Amino acid sequence: MRTVLGILVTLCFCVTAGAQDKLQILSAEQEPHKMLYRFMMGEAQKHFEARKQLVASLKTPDEIQKRQRDLKAKFIDAIGGFPLVKSPLNAQVVGKLKGAGFTVENVIYESRPNHHVTANFYLPEGKGPFPGVLVPCGHSENGKAADAYQRACILMAKNGLAVLCYDPIGQGERLQLLAPGTKAAIKGSTSEHTMVGVGALLVGQSTAGYRIWDGIRSIDYLVSRPEVDFNKIGCTGNSGGGTLTAYLMALDDRIACAAPSCYITSLERLLATIGPQDAEQNIPGQVAFGMDHVDYMTMRAPKPTLMCIASQDYFDQQGSWATFREASQVFAKMGHGERVALFEYDDKHGFSRPRREAAMRWMRRWLLNVDDAPTEGDLTAFKDADLQCTRSGQVLADFKGISAFGLNVLEAKKYEARRTKFANLDEKTRQAEIRRLIGLPGAIPTARLVSQKIHYLEDRLSTHKVVYETEKGILIPGLRFKHIQPKGPPVIHVPDNGLPADGKLPRWLVEKYEKKHHEIYIFDLRGLGETSPGAKSAYFGADIKEAFLAMHLNRPLLGQRVLDLLSVIQSIKSDQVHVVAAGVTAHVALHSAALDDRIREVSLDGKVRPWLNVVQTPITYNELTNVVPGVLRVYDLPDLEATLAPRKVTTREILN
Repeated sequence: MRTVLGILVTLCFCVTAGAQDKLQILSAEQEPHKMLYRFMMGEAQKHFEARKQLVASLKTPDEIQKRQRDLKAKFIDAIGGFPLVKSPLNAQVVGKLKGAGFTVENVIYESRPNHHVTANFYLPEGKGPFPGVLVPCGHSENGKAADAYQRACILMAKNGLAVLCYDPIGQGERLQLLAPGTKAAIKGSTSEHTMVGVGALLVGQSTAGYRIWDGIRSIDYLVSRPEVDFNKIGCTGNSGGGTLTAYLMALDDRIACAAPSCYITSLERLLATIGPQDAEQNIPGQVAFGMDHVDYMTMRAPKPTLMCIASQDYFDQQGSWATFREASQVFAKMGHGERVALFEYDDKHGFSRPRREAAMRWMRRWLLNVDDAPTEGDLTAFKDADLQCTRSGQVLADFKGISAFGLNVLEAKKYEARRTKFANLDEKTRQAEIRRLIGLPGAIPTARLVSQKIHYLEDRLSTHKVVYETEKGILIPGLRFKHIQPKGPPVIHVPDNGLPADGKLPRWLVEKYEKKHHEIYIFDLRGLGETSPGAKSAYFGADIKEAFLAMHLNRPLLGQRVLDLLSVIQSIKSDQVHVVAAGVTAHVALHSAALDDRIREVSLDGKVRPWLNVVQTPITYNELTNVVPGVLRVYDLPDLEATLAPRKVTTREILN
């Protein structure tokens, strides 16, 4: 027997020696790094097609209005809802500047109790009341003081419009996490927005919801000014400000006229080109419940709406024009096709002069009833310091108020009692809640063994390269270590850093399990190891785009990986298995065990950070991949683990 095995070992080494340095199971032609995104785009396409059919079926204003109401309700629910009561703004004017034909007031108000907003209010000379325009900022480091946004505000103020421009969280004077002094603790506004979003999603809120509420309260401040005609309110912004303009114009009925710039395309084209952006641009379940970019326009139909786009933008123009065509048809069915328009200029992304002028003229047409074409001319912008509202330059340093991270913590506290009761629910109810939250289907498919090849032979073990398919297009590469005389339950190891590069059992698996004759499997779950998407974000890991797309589909990556593990377990066909997990996959193992009692033991390499701790820790790393929207309204990981008793869950130091 040893002689035969020796010959086979020699042959195996001849075939696979080149692969020993770096194990590869899936071929380059299969493009494993694109597998997960490609699969989810296929799922998304089904929703896009269903949405198109639904929209095409709408024939009357009544049908359109019903869909408007339905979508608004789903939109608000998806972002976490809004506070039931509007707290006092506690507004104060802290400075005043004189411009040529206008004045600027530096103001501070509270969108929530002790959560401060810094803004500049541009007021035309002459007798009011004037129409008011809200200008949300794009992702400028200096927020409202950015040159393009100042020029847009000055241009409108010089043409008879009162304008309020405010700092978003993470920008200007509203950094939500400070390093010593007044410097940003998180590099980049988009990173801060997404870091806020990690905690917000866990508690059933969202960065989008926080930012939209800031915008709604900013309109409250704008209409509170006696110089502003509260019946004539407009909104325009660029890039991230175009995003907020789109959201606000869809949700706040006070916005009579809107002009989002350099944002609106279509989700179908956005996801196929640059992919999901930062947290506030991703609404949980948006693709699944059928709300596309065009719906920000049609939810407000037939109120005047102008799309401003750039021919050289990275937001896809093909999607923009398809969106405009659909919007035009809906506005026409509402009896006012003339109230929607598109302005395109051949330049790059930004609130450039042509788009600033187009937005200003649109506001004059619909808010002042003046259809003319003023130009910008030569304007002088203020220095950043002139527009500063706080003494230190940061609201948190001046007021020691509540940051967006603090809002996440306050929200988590609301559900403490409910989380503690989770383990006491009956098993059927618990499992239904878990499945709902992680987006797991009712029936788990049995994985199909696609291929199995001998990789390595020695006296006691045969090592096989295996590939399983858990859903159409989802391939799970793995290694199977088959003992001559297997004993005990199979051991399934799901690492988060890929299969062993040499294709051999790690030493600790040999010592712990192989010497006891266990059959051992090591798998790369989807998006991990061989199928990892590749380029890694400093804060959010390699699968940031996949994580957001998964949430668009109401199928968080955690739930998709649970499906993989349970599907493979069904294929192995054993009454009992032992799962060993580490890092990202620890969440998968705990959830899988809560849903399948064939998992008799779970071993975790390293402690699992509770989600509540993630919320309480502003800066975390690689946590987006395991985010489940709203999960802390129901349970945390320790609550989940408590339901597994009397089965064993052991935690060890991270193994080499």
